[in-house]
Amino acid sequence: VQLVESGGGMVQPGGSLTLSCAASGFTFSNYDMSWIRQEPGKGPEWVSTIKADGGRKYYTDSVKGRFTISRDNAKNTLYLQMNSLKPEDTALYYCARADGSSWYANIEGYDAWGQGTQVTVSS
Repeated sequence: VQLVESGGGMVQPGGSLTLSCAASGFTFSNYDMSWIRQEPGKGPEWVSTIKADGGRKYYTDSVKGRFTISRDNAKNTLYLQMNSLKPEDTALYYCARADGSSWYANIEGYDAWGQGTQVTVSS
């Protein structure tokens, strides 16, 4: 199982970024997938989840209306479109595979993680 994130960078407040996560080594279309972020010195925070078939999406309150999760099962790729970025969105962003053991916001419910991509929002 391999998850490789890309697309992070530095952006000014109000700007946009799109993160990608390339999956391999498993049947991507069988799994719910999430984005999780972590600020330095803090615990991981669940951001968003998309169901295996892409039909249902869930977001933490702080990103609703600004972030959009999507996936392309033919390309084995997960995305996170981030708009209207704020300094508090600054974090290392991980994609992760849900193992189905608990609600998505429970960080213990993931059995595969990428290495992360850094997002920095600063003027």
